[in-house]
Amino acid sequence: MDVERRDGHDPPMIGNGQPDAMKRVHTSLLAAAERRLLIWICPKLPTWVTPDQLTGLGLAAAMLTAAAYALSELNPLWLWVAVLGYFLNWFGDSLDGTLARFRNIERPAFGYFIDHSCDGLATLFIMTGLGLSPYVRLDVALLAAAGYLLLAVHTFLAAKVTNIFKVSQGGMGPTEVRLILIALTLAMFFLGPDGVRVGAIGGFDLFMGSTAIGCIMMFVVQTVKVGNTLLHKS
Repeated sequence: MDVERRDGHDPPMIGNGQPDAMKRVHTSLLAAAERRLLIWICPKLPTWVTPDQLTGLGLAAAMLTAAAYALSELNPLWLWVAVLGYFLNWFGDSLDGTLARFRNIERPAFGYFIDHSCDGLATLFIMTGLGLSPYVRLDVALLAAAGYLLLAVHTFLAAKVTNIFKVSQGGMGPTEVRLILIALTLAMFFLGPDGVRVGAIGGFDLFMGSTAIGCIMMFVVQTVKVGNTLLHKS
């Protein structure tokens, strides 16, 4: 288990009021390798690059991905721009907190609030853009956004009552989700809107719909689990 202290974007002032009271637990498949990569990148960044700029880059990249999905209605080559947007979103969103810690300029409360607010907007932008593409229905894409954001809500609520901030669920973190979406985007490019169908249902709709239902079910299960734990502790 990879348990880290805060990196500038973890929940501040929980429990006894001290920022360091919160433990950050990251057990996704790529967590250890990603952390080594981010630490390797930090000293190589120019001094004029700031954590706030990286946070802004992550949000702007999400908007780029959303626009590229929508424009893929005109030309599927835009899907490659969406892939680029995912990479830039990862770079900005994953590196901002690590850079703040590396330079010892953390602002835990500000970083936590702004970073996760931007994450919520990024999710909404990307899923809306996907729903405006010819590959996934808008209602299905927004259901997937709702499922993902429910898991985020669970993470924040559980952190408040347990003092443990879980970055990943079931071995999956934001980076793994991005890689799945990149693979899905490439499949869209090579297979086309009607390349995969299951009866009258598009294959991409089926995948996103199943993912949405899985996220919602995980939210329910985790809520019951944490609630039961808290009930027996009270």
